[in-house]
Parts: sequence; structure tokens; C-alpha cells
Amino acid sequence: MSSSTRSSKKSSSSSSKVSRKASPEQQPLVNGNGNGNASAKSSSNGTAAAAASTAVAEEENIFVFYPNIIGYVRIVLAIASLYYMPLHPRTCSLLYSVSCLLDALDGYAARIFDQSTRFGAVLDMVTDRCTTSCLLMFLACAFPRWTIVFQLLITLDFASHYMHMYASLTMGGAGTSHKNVDKERNWMLNLYYTNKTVLFVFCALNELFFIALYLLSFSSPLLSPSLLKSVGETGAAQIQAGAQVNTSLLSAIFTNPYSAAALELARANKMDSFWPWVLTGVSFPVMAAKQFINVVQLVNASKWLAEGDLQVRREQGLPKKKKTA
Repeated sequence: MSSSTRSSKKSSSSSSKVSRKASPEQQPLVNGNGNGNASAKSSSNGTAAAAASTAVAEEENIFVFYPNIIGYVRIVLAIASLYYMPLHPRTCSLLYSVSCLLDALDGYAARIFDQSTRFGAVLDMVTDRCTTSCLLMFLACAFPRWTIVFQLLITLDFASHYMHMYASLTMGGAGTSHKNVDKERNWMLNLYYTNKTVLFVFCALNELFFIALYLLSFSSPLLSPSLLKSVGETGAAQIQAGAQVNTSLLSAIFTNPYSAAALELARANKMDSFWPWVLTGVSFPVMAAKQFINVVQLVNASKWLAEGDLQVRREQGLPKKKKTA
């Protein structure tokens, strides 16, 4: 074989080797550490992790998160307290108080299990508003002279919280919590929502005031002079025909407010008014401050929404300049 033939074979062989090395399908990518398979492995690992996270996200059910389950328990307890509210103040107060205290537990569970959700935040706020409103409705019936006060409290509570949450979602973005209040916008709301101790004390004592007032409707003749009396306290003049009929909530249940059943029920539910008066006096200043915060919250949300409206109008070129003749 000639030397020219051998050299041509060697050159063709070397060129084929070079082409095989340069082939992108067969040449592995080399990372900075010299590991040729690292990039492929990291790519496959990243794909697997993304697939796993997607699978987990698809399997999650927001409605059965621990904080939301606690929220459902709160609703059940609140409904049970409403059932006992007209006749059994002790049982009602216990169920209502436990429902309110669980309000702090669901937030703690959300932080521990990393299960904070917008649904949970709305569920929590709606439950608070509804339970408080139901209690205030009962108080409006128990103290008819103060009905307009309780009506205004319900209105202020609903209006301030609704406008605050609506402003937070529309102006702050979909992922913004209603508790994220900028200190520059309002330092009072910032302290109220960001300091967990302040928030708990205000909410707890606010509810305590209304619970104590509810207990006074069963125990204080000063606030409820038409309370049913026991058999021993009922005089003959009250039972005679033409005597003034008891107009309390309990008497509305029975045809004869002085029947044995009505008097026995009144005796069983009779309470001492000392501690309800103490709780009312202690919690009243905080309750009043809470209503002031509701007013501030309402005004702040209104201003925030108005700022957004002005910005939208400027972007739309409004108001349009009038054409001069």
C-alpha cells in the first residue's frame, strides 16, 4: 500500500474522531468542577422537583387546612351559643367565649403549619363580624331604649371592616393582607394590626364588654327592671288581674309570665350582678377605644380608595378640558 493511501486513511480516521467528539448529541456538557453529567443531573433534578411541587399543590385542599378547620369549629360554637342565648346565659357565655378565644388559636396554627390563606383571613373576619352582630341584636332586644346604639355599633363594625379589606385588596394588590397597614399611612392602624398583643387585648375586651352586658340583662334589675322574679319574690299584687305584665324576653316565651314554668326558669337563670358589673367597667374603655379605631379605619380606607380613584381619572385624562368657543 502506498504512503499516500495510508496518509489519506489516517486523515479520514482522525477527522471522523474529531467529528464524533464535536457532536452535540454525544458530547456531555462539562460544568466548572469538571463533572460532565452534573448539568444533566441538575436539570433532571430540577424538573423532578418542579413536578413534585406541582403534584403537592394539586393535592392540597385549602378548605381542610388546620386554621380553617378551627374556623369551622368557631362557627359551630357560635351557632350553639345563639341557641342557648335567650334562656341559658351561663351556657351561652361559655360557648361564645370559647368561640372568640379560638380566634387567636387559628392565627397561631396558620403560622406554625405555614397555612396562611386569603380564604382563612376572610373566614376569620366574617365569623367575627357575624357573631358580634348576633350578640348585639340580642342586646338591642334586651335593652329596647338603647336599640339605636346597638344598631349603630353593628353598622360601624361592618362598614369599617368591609371598606378596609376592600381597599387593601384593590389598592394593595391581590396578595396583600388587610393587616399589612403602612405606618406612614396610619400609625394607629399599623400598631393595632401588627402588634399581636394589642390586637388580642382589644378584640378580647371588646367582646368581653358585650358578654358582660348580656349577663347583666339576666342579673341587674337596674338595667332590666322587668326581669322575672322567683316564686318567693313574686308578690300577690303582681299575680292579680290587671297587674302590669312582665315584658322581658323570658316572658315572651310563655303565655302566662307568672306560670310555674316561667318562674322556675327565672329562678334557675338568676345570677348575681356583681361580676358582670366589674367586667363591664373594666372592659368599657377598651370597647370605646375599639369603636374609635373602627372610625379611623373607615376614614383611612375611604381616603385610600379616593386616592385610587383620582389616579385612575388622571390616567383616563379626566376631567376633560372644556372646549373654548
